[in-house]
Amino acid sequence: MTGNRWVRRKRSLFGRRESSFSRRPRGGSIFFRVVLVAVVVTAAWYYLRDLQAPVVSGVPAAGPVGAKQELVLRLADGGTGLRQVQVTAVQGAKQVVLVDKSYGSGSHNAEERFTLEKGGLVDGPFELVIAARDHALFPLLQGNRLEQRLSLELDSQPPTLTVQSGTTNFNQGGAGLVVFTASEELGSAGIRVADHFFPAFRQASGSYLCLLAFPWNLAPGAFVPKIVASDRAGNERVTGIYFRTNAKKFPTDRIVVSQAFLDNKIVPDFQHYFPETSDPAALFLRVNRELRGQNLKTILEHGRETAATPLWQGAFQRLPKAAVPGYFAQTRTYLMGGRTVDRQTHLGIDLASTAQAPVPAANSGKVIFAGELGIYGDCVIIDHGLNLQTLYGHLSQIDVGEGTQVQKGETIGRTGTSGLAGGDHLHFDVLIAGRQVNPLEWWDAAWLENNIVGKLRLAGLP
Repeated sequence: MTGNRWVRRKRSLFGRRESSFSRRPRGGSIFFRVVLVAVVVTAAWYYLRDLQAPVVSGVPAAGPVGAKQELVLRLADGGTGLRQVQVTAVQGAKQVVLVDKSYGSGSHNAEERFTLEKGGLVDGPFELVIAARDHALFPLLQGNRLEQRLSLELDSQPPTLTVQSGTTNFNQGGAGLVVFTASEELGSAGIRVADHFFPAFRQASGSYLCLLAFPWNLAPGAFVPKIVASDRAGNERVTGIYFRTNAKKFPTDRIVVSQAFLDNKIVPDFQHYFPETSDPAALFLRVNRELRGQNLKTILEHGRETAATPLWQGAFQRLPKAAVPGYFAQTRTYLMGGRTVDRQTHLGIDLASTAQAPVPAANSGKVIFAGELGIYGDCVIIDHGLNLQTLYGHLSQIDVGEGTQVQKGETIGRTGTSGLAGGDHLHFDVLIAGRQVNPLEWWDAAWLENNIVGKLRLAGLP
């Protein structure tokens, strides 16, 4: 009995040991399988985590390009990042590599600039082949590949320009209109005068119209207008026009700035523009200089908001039965306590009628600004097309909103004393591309017919 019990116990112990030993390989196998699956899943994730090829943009998809025109290729890859890009121009049997660049890991955006100037291509059709890869492991460790083939045309010849409008007469401080045609569609065109540029607008007839100014402060000898035109391929042509100039002398005026004006006008109406300036005299000078300059920049920016065709018809209207206390390009000397403190140029015409007189729109157009504008006070700007605009300042009331289409003679507001006005009147500007010109010309039906309307007919406009 004792022996048998010992044998059974021994077998039981041996069996437990054998059972324990036999379960270990099964647990190790599960662990190995889990590790193997994790490795496979991780490897698959790394291999397949980026299946998107790089994205390219910037280069025109079709159309003409110039030999010297800078082309900008933009590349982006939000996954593993850019690896390589190659740009090749193909024309017949000729292949010219224009860009060949590799990128390190982590380069998700890039910009490459190049021209066709040294490619040896001739004018005519060619194909631009863009090939890009990223750092992805897929497929077969080569990376995702993008290839784009763009059908373009090399154009290295500038456009030919023909002036239709003949000799243009310019008064200093005045305006003129030039009509010209081009041998091909232009990408940009206009007339440059010193550091001023006046854009031209293509009409349905194919002619280009450009209103420009002879700046009041430019010496006649420095007034040399040049047409500057570029075709869609970026080839530029510069040509002159026939013109005559008529020098003008502009009036002067002396304005005494009283203490009452400083206390009752400058401080309450303009302190918020320069809150750090407490002295009324110093505040006036900042308003007359700094704020005036800021306002002129704002007007210049609004000069770009224009229709490509004329919106006006006939001579421009002026405020009825109004005296003229201030003239265009008038040099104003400001005095305080008997001494000169400032000089500025008045770039419009002041018109004084009865207090809060109705102000008519000088001609038909679209309101592009209606609100407060610094020294001009409550102000309206109307676009008449072709960069021609009119400005109405110092209003006491505005009756139109931005975007409103107005007709010639329609009431847009009432005269007043808002802004830097010493009494109730209308400040009236005529602007070309945001630069002031003499309103007297635009009120003159004969001048308008001879210098503007007759030339509009050359472009097929009524």
